[in-house]
Amino acid sequence: MAKYRGPVCRLCRREGEKLFLKGTRCMTEKCAIERRSYPPGQHGQGRQRVSEYRAQLREKQKLRRIYGLLERQFRGVFGRAERRTGITGDHLLKLLECRLDNVVYRLGFASSRKEARQLVNHGHLLVNGRKTDVASYTVKAGDIVEVRPKSREIVSVVAALDAVEGRGIPAWLELDRATFKGTVRGIPTKEEIQLPVNEQLVVELYSR
Repeated sequence: MAKYRGPVCRLCRREGEKLFLKGTRCMTEKCAIERRSYPPGQHGQGRQRVSEYRAQLREKQKLRRIYGLLERQFRGVFGRAERRTGITGDHLLKLLECRLDNVVYRLGFASSRKEARQLVNHGHLLVNGRKTDVASYTVKAGDIVEVRPKSREIVSVVAALDAVEGRGIPAWLELDRATFKGTVRGIPTKEEIQLPVNEQLVVELYSR
């Protein structure tokens, strides 16, 4: 499957803010935004043209990069949101937030969504007692996500759980640190999804 293989810090610089793509590194002075807050490339420090399309595109790219999706994958999620009754932007955020790889990250089993996706793909996670290795799996209220017993000694998992207190766990999730289990208490509301993104601009972009 195709995936982005370039430097992820370059993506944060392109969007002009931290997207937390490298886990704990983003919290230190080594973060690329702290060192060079301008876009990459030879014209990065030049004047940027401002237009309606540019604003919409940047919001879409930002949201896509936060969750680590390629354009075709993101377009598929948007299509599902568009077919639902209600506000498309809200449904889009909820579908992205309820992806299994994102839930694994939010619960603190991984320090980044990329790391969480790798854990899921390698079969280290169980959903309701069954191995699930599909990162795009959509969790539902009441689902129990846990690390497999044989995988609970993985160094990166233990380190991520130790560091999750500083990041915090959303109210719609509940973590039992002792048993490496997390419970989906409910589908997150728009207010519970704290992201530096204007999802309405994404909807407007795809509606052009």
